[in-house]
Amino acid sequence: MKINLYQATVPPCIRALTNLNAILDKAAAHARARKIEESVLINTRLFPDMFPLAMQVVVACDVARGGAARLACAPVPAYEPKSASFDELIANTRNAIASLEALKESQFEGGEDRTITWQTRSSTKNMQGLPYLTTHVLPNLYFHVTTAYDILRQSGLELGKMDYLGKT
Repeated sequence: MKINLYQATVPPCIRALTNLNAILDKAAAHARARKIEESVLINTRLFPDMFPLAMQVVVACDVARGGAARLACAPVPAYEPKSASFDELIANTRNAIASLEALKESQFEGGEDRTITWQTRSSTKNMQGLPYLTTHVLPNLYFHVTTAYDILRQSGLELGKMDYLGKT
């Protein structure tokens, strides 16, 4: 059975980032209502050796945007957050969603068998398209979205499972 790589990539990434965007909106409102400096939440980590909230959001957006672009043989869009504020993090998620929405289903044809190459902080990696999606892109996206959720939940933001999953 052949997989529709577009359907396996773009809609799940858009859904995860849309839900993350709603969580960030909720966090910004929470910070304003409780007079919490945004930087306190944005710089919160679950543990000292983990990324803070801001970087969790940046990485989630980069993984989705870059992973989908590589699978579609499209240029990987660059996006550099200008500051660590909720407005900027929300803009980043919206930018990533727009990048995903711009991709066409036809661009993904044959991508499951194509060799995908990408650069990490320490090395260059290669993998076939389908394993790249299923063992790298989606797990990383979900890890960083979940960690952003967990940071905010641990910081007192009232979130539930449906905030993470979104509306069906």
